[in-house]
Amino acid sequence: MSAHLVVLSGPSGVGKSSVIREALKELPTTWLSVSATTRAPRPGEVHGENYFYVSQEEFTDMIANDELLEWAEFAGNRYGTPRKSAEEKLAQGIPVLLEIEVQGARQVRESMPEAVLVFLEPPAWADLEARLAGRGTETATQIQERLDVALKELESSGFFDHVIVNDDVSRAAHELVQYLQ
Repeated sequence: MSAHLVVLSGPSGVGKSSVIREALKELPTTWLSVSATTRAPRPGEVHGENYFYVSQEEFTDMIANDELLEWAEFAGNRYGTPRKSAEEKLAQGIPVLLEIEVQGARQVRESMPEAVLVFLEPPAWADLEARLAGRGTETATQIQERLDVALKELESSGFFDHVIVNDDVSRAAHELVQYLQ
């Protein structure tokens, strides 16, 4: 049996990180890809663990050298999945999980049509608004920008192979694990 590449996408604040944390407890053999980003680290984030923090110039070079499986611009910053590590893990039979934005998921569909695309959505719009405001990491303008993008992303959920409603983190994580196995 070959390893699966599973892409988890969803609007900012929907709880992707929480669901992934629970899913990795259930299926610890899964490799969670670490994305490269041009955004500055948030308090407590660690280079190489949360993201690979790179300059705009370094990111441009990664694109030019075809070092990214996918990349997208989101809220003024660029994010991308380093290709080599993901391909190596899959070749070793290790399931790979990507936590990426909708734009990136579309690129993965083009380059790796066998990937399983999963969309995580909030139980209600008000839940998403409350979670983004409650993080306390962004300005009101940044939160509104993320909500504007989230509305568009929710409209594209039909593009994905599966949709999981994050009304219960443990249940949502268990459902995600089913796609990784």
